[in-house]
Amino acid sequence: MSCALVPFAHFQDLELARDFLSPHRRQGIAAAGKESGKSTSWEDGGWGAWDEAELQEPEEEESTSKNQRNYWLQDCVLSLSPTNDLMVIANEQKAVFLVPKWKHSDKGKEEMQYAVGWSGSLNVEEGECVSSVLCIPLASQKRSSTGRPDWTCIVVGFTSGYVRFYTESGVLLLAQLLNEDPVLQLKCRTYEIPRHPGVTEQNEELSILYPAAIVTIDGFSLFQSLRACRNQVARAAASGNENVQPPPLAYKKWGLQDVDTIVDHASIGIMTLCPFDQMKTASNIGGYNAAIKSSPPAMSQYVTVGANPFTAFFFALEGSSQPLLSHVALAVASKLTSALFNAASGWLGWKSKHEEEPVQKQKPKVEPATPLAVRFGLPDSRRHGEKICLSPCNTLAAVTDEFGRVILLDVTRGLAVRMWKGYRDAEIGWIQTVEDLQERETEKMDSSPFGNAQGPSRVAQFLVIYAPRRGILEVWSTQQGPRVGAFNVGKYCRLLYPGYKIMGLNNVTSQGWQPQTYQICLVDPVSGSVKTVHVPFHLSLSDKKSERAKDMHLVKKLNALLKDKTSDPDLFEAEAKELILDIKYPATKKQALESILTNERVPLSSLTNITQTLMDNLKKQELECVDEGLLQFCANKLKLLHLYELVSKLNSQSIQKETSPSDNDLAKLLRLEEKYFHRLETLLENYKKENAQTTTQLTDEKDDILSVKIFLEYLEYEKDVITVKNMEDGEYVALGSFFFWKCLCGESSTEEMCHALESAGFSPQTLLSLLLSLWLSKEKDILDKPDSVSCLYTMLSLLSKMKVAIDESWDTQSVSPWWQQMRTACVQSESSAAALLSALVGHSVTAEIIDSVTEKKFSQIIVGSDTESWEALSLDTEYWKLLLKQLEDCLILQTLLHSKVTKRKKRVSSLQTEPLGRLSVKKLLEAGKGGIADTVAKWVFRQGFSPIILNVAQYKNTTDTEDSTEESVEMHNNLFLEEPEAATGLERILELLQVAYQQFPCSLEVDVLHAHCSWECIVQWNKDPEEACFLNRSIDHLRCIINAHIQHGVYKSVIVLGIALMMWNTFIVKRLSSATYLMDKVGKAPKDRLCRRDVGMSDTAMTAFLGCCSELLQTLLEADVSSDEMQAPVLDTEDAWVSVEGPVSIVELALEQKRIHYPLVEHQFVLCTVLYAIMRLSLKGVKPLSLFDSKGKNAFFKDPTSIQLLPSGDMDPNVLSIRQQFLLKVVTAAVQTLCSSQTDREVSEEDYFPFEKGKNWPTLAADLAQYLQISEDLVRRHYVCELYSYGMDHLGEEAFLQVVDKEVLASQLLMLAGQRLAFALLHGQIKDGMELLSRLPPTLSTWLKAMDPQEIQNVEVPIATTARLVSKVIEHLPENHGQYSLALNLIEAVEAIPA
Repeated sequence: MSCALVPFAHFQDLELARDFLSPHRRQGIAAAGKESGKSTSWEDGGWGAWDEAELQEPEEEESTSKNQRNYWLQDCVLSLSPTNDLMVIANEQKAVFLVPKWKHSDKGKEEMQYAVGWSGSLNVEEGECVSSVLCIPLASQKRSSTGRPDWTCIVVGFTSGYVRFYTESGVLLLAQLLNEDPVLQLKCRTYEIPRHPGVTEQNEELSILYPAAIVTIDGFSLFQSLRACRNQVARAAASGNENVQPPPLAYKKWGLQDVDTIVDHASIGIMTLCPFDQMKTASNIGGYNAAIKSSPPAMSQYVTVGANPFTAFFFALEGSSQPLLSHVALAVASKLTSALFNAASGWLGWKSKHEEEPVQKQKPKVEPATPLAVRFGLPDSRRHGEKICLSPCNTLAAVTDEFGRVILLDVTRGLAVRMWKGYRDAEIGWIQTVEDLQERETEKMDSSPFGNAQGPSRVAQFLVIYAPRRGILEVWSTQQGPRVGAFNVGKYCRLLYPGYKIMGLNNVTSQGWQPQTYQICLVDPVSGSVKTVHVPFHLSLSDKKSERAKDMHLVKKLNALLKDKTSDPDLFEAEAKELILDIKYPATKKQALESILTNERVPLSSLTNITQTLMDNLKKQELECVDEGLLQFCANKLKLLHLYELVSKLNSQSIQKETSPSDNDLAKLLRLEEKYFHRLETLLENYKKENAQTTTQLTDEKDDILSVKIFLEYLEYEKDVITVKNMEDGEYVALGSFFFWKCLCGESSTEEMCHALESAGFSPQTLLSLLLSLWLSKEKDILDKPDSVSCLYTMLSLLSKMKVAIDESWDTQSVSPWWQQMRTACVQSESSAAALLSALVGHSVTAEIIDSVTEKKFSQIIVGSDTESWEALSLDTEYWKLLLKQLEDCLILQTLLHSKVTKRKKRVSSLQTEPLGRLSVKKLLEAGKGGIADTVAKWVFRQGFSPIILNVAQYKNTTDTEDSTEESVEMHNNLFLEEPEAATGLERILELLQVAYQQFPCSLEVDVLHAHCSWECIVQWNKDPEEACFLNRSIDHLRCIINAHIQHGVYKSVIVLGIALMMWNTFIVKRLSSATYLMDKVGKAPKDRLCRRDVGMSDTAMTAFLGCCSELLQTLLEADVSSDEMQAPVLDTEDAWVSVEGPVSIVELALEQKRIHYPLVEHQFVLCTVLYAIMRLSLKGVKPLSLFDSKGKNAFFKDPTSIQLLPSGDMDPNVLSIRQQFLLKVVTAAVQTLCSSQTDREVSEEDYFPFEKGKNWPTLAADLAQYLQISEDLVRRHYVCELYSYGMDHLGEEAFLQVVDKEVLASQLLMLAGQRLAFALLHGQIKDGMELLSRLPPTLSTWLKAMDPQEIQNVEVPIATTARLVSKVIEHLPENHGQYSLALNLIEAVEAIPA
């Protein structure tokens, strides 16, 4: 890396600012031409070839009239905020404030552009001009600040002696007249964290230079005053009349003596002399008898440049002068407008003649200066200084003079340590670079027992010199370093070096701040750009360490060569060899070689040749000079490259494929019986068929191709052993595919590949891991290539015969780590079929090795006996058999989970579309005893099966198909709760379920599976309560267990009891209590918004939820009744899965539940039924809790297993009255619902209320009457009356038979018949109705006139139907009844009316 001149901003319209500041340059001047080619070029020079001789000054510049348009910036005063958020350009009385904005450039890229934010005149006094400007960013006081300044203050010095402070918008904050002489220079110092404990902490300050005095304003005082004045501006803008006096400024004023001329200054800060310097200074001042203080005094040091002396050093003792408190001249008047008017009126032309008259103002009092004599200086009567620039570390300063020299001063010792010539009118600045510790490397030649290579970061200082007459910008390493960079930039630029950062920080607040500030920048008015200089730290290393910079340039050149796509391979190889041999440092050589090896475009031959060349070059060097680490690195990489070449060659060599083995050959190879082998083929075919429907695998045609770059990244070579780095699974498979895929396909020699890898340094364990990762990831390809099994057998046999593969001490009674590694991979694999096949191969190879070992061991003991039918037993063999059984179970289970219904028409919940994770033996072993049933339950839920399908598959295993009953046919036709028509592939699913039941007789016992399915459904419902069908299906699964008990005598009621109880406590009771209190509060069925707010579901979903609650409690009651007859079931586990560990299963938790308190559950059941009736029938004016007394209310929502105090004895008559009204409302609403037509809905009611099929609300109301201590006959009579009121006489006659007190009912129906007849006679239903009414007996006529037909719901009833009703009334009225005669007259009247 080298120096770089980087543009970071551009000017949006610099000509606008130029025309405003210098209007005399606007016309009559042509645009600037191109610069002449006389500027000094430096690129052709060699390293260290620059010398400090006098450079030839260029000839006299062309006439100023030709290029004065571009020289306008030289006449202006510039300042740029170190945070890049404001730039000020001023000339005479005018100023322009530029602010950055992000905009798109002409090329379409987004860049920062400086645009004019404010422009105007700044002069207040007549004839004053701007002499100096500073842009000081002020820190934010908010804790949440991100490091950016709060705002930026513009400090302007005038020739009148005034110093004024402005905001970014040009509003004057305050003005100070601290001295009546013109302001020469403004400089600022902000807080910096000391780099070392011994460095004195410097305070913030603003220093103002006058011709014979210097004023320093305390930074803290200035910061507080500026904040107060800015707040005053805001208040004045809001109210216009508020006036707050800001705090005064604390400053010190020194009168500089014994100096002829002063043009610039530098405030070094507070310093403390060491004891030697203290005694030397005291002797020089006081002589031999001078008194020495015990502690050195603190002093503020100032350095000035000018004439006689050329450079003067001043020291002001701290405490020798008390700070002065100035009276702040507040610029903000009582109204903000007046201040703006005064500031802007000078150039807007708003002044009237009266205002143009000067007003005599009283100037502020100017405090006298404290005399300060010069301590010493650099006397040079002919030399006149122009500028001084202090370095960031406050130890060095650069000074320019009239002779075109740049002098480097050591301000601590007061000496000139270096001089540059040939820089007339130069502008100077500094760049400080901090070393990155991560780039520092320990070197043998620089090692020291007293230091650490990773110590504190080093800091380098670079001096930047801009020579405008030559148009060149140079970067020099200090103090005696060479020129490290030079740029041709043009003759019209300005170099800006602020030398400060953000004001307002201290040792506490600066810890968390990381302000983005620049150190130096170059403003080019020709191109309209602002650039900064980047200097890397390594350029400061001089002498022998400068070789590192050369090495970095060679690495940079090599990287450029690697990026060149058009280079010839042979030419590239030659150049790369030359570059890498020219590099001196071993660490850099290694870095360069790594860059070459990691490039994808470099061919293998070039990589090998370059590495070999470097290695040969290292071997030719003397042994003491050779870096052993680099030599070993080259040797290791070279071995890996040779291995890559060999493997690629073996993969490219095609061999003649052997004929595919037959089924018998494979069976013998795997040591399987013919029956089991065919069963295995069937299982694999089923798995392949179902797996093809759910997974799509992208096959790569180039599985054996791996780039050299990736190959080298994956492997490491250490101590003659190749190890594989920690990689992701895909990268591991890619490496294994590169080695073994051709061998598994039978296209490459297995023996040669294994021998090559073993010779290269691979351990057998690493090769086995790569082989298994490849095999288990290529499941689909393996199932399509049956001959790959025999190839795997061959390869595994070869790997097992390698050295250190199987421990020599291994015997049949111990477990081999070799085979345990393979079994562990199979256990963890989610590719069930591939894992089963690899386990079969592993078992067969293990048996073969054991047989050979056993045969050698017993060959001398048993001679001539028949040992072919013997099978040697070993611990590894038993582990293989157990794993084979587990993998077979996992394969069957995975096949079932992959199966699905192909036809799904209705809406499917997003919860049902979530994919099921793939299974592995490890997952099942860690899932606990209920893991298998829980996995199947998740699959059943996602398929949307009816619970009946589980029973159908179970019964098909135990009954013959010929004995199928009507019940089984009905169950078969109604297998889907959601989609009865989705029957495609159902037979296939039933077969897979049967196989799973046979494989897992204990884990998938039908009652256990129903319990897990029930729990899975309610868990999913809890995620989305809007899906009420999930909750209903959960209860259906419990119902299936109860139905199995009733029909077949198989019932585990304890499981149902425990599952229902856990469902109630975990998911139901909290929502139910919220719904109850909500409905009791509103006194009716709540609206959708209230339901969603309080219960978390819609009104329709809440209705279904309440119905399910009633069903769940009813199931709980039924299970409790039957639990006394049955013993607690015993949960068994298959032998292959006895070692499972993990969470306790749902069934085990259910068996641990306590018995319920039946009356309490029954009491809760009544409440749920009441709530459901209110919601389902949309009842109003009913508060559910008002139907119960205080004891009943307190018993709700308690633990169903606890004993609670329940209502007993006679109930309060008021409560009974409310209950009776409620039941009558239920009956009325039920009959009304029966008669009203169904309104169209987006979702049919069957989806939400499938359990309502066959539900009879009047009968339910009668049952509730028994619980609520209300007469059941009263409810039935009301039901009959409501049926007749709605004109449904045929249903009323059926319900009439259930009434006990028929006499009372007959009396009620007589009134209803009279109302029907009154409507027919009095309201025109019958022609000549009034004439017929006059013929009736007076008693009947009067009674009919008193009837109100509006009390009945349906008056359009035929007369014949009414006659049948009256006949039924007479039939059940006794003759001695008071209305019997009225009924007789009524029947006669009805019969007299023509039909």
